[in-house]
Amino acid sequence: MTGEDLKAVKALKEISEDSSLSKREKHLVGLAVTLTLGCTVCSTRRFTEALEDDISKKELIDLSDFVAITSAGVISRTALSSWDDNNDEICTDGTCSVS
Repeated sequence: MTGEDLKAVKALKEISEDSSLSKREKHLVGLAVTLTLGCTVCSTRRFTEALEDDISKKELIDLSDFVAITSAGVISRTALSSWDDNNDEICTDGTCSVS
């Protein structure tokens, strides 16, 4: 199976083509998503395509730093919230447990 076999991929391409976002904006958003997901292959492709479309290396480094800082902030906030006594009653049915 390839990505072309999936209806979702076809729908994403159609939506992307009709989007009012600029090509530059699509590059930056797409790269932010692939970095967050941790996909090296996708991120490498997106870095390469962005450079080819005249997005500077500095802008890509700044974006990478921003994504890293944002992700760290989300992780920190989640960890701090997890210590809050009010969260004890949120997951009482075991669905949040690994074991």
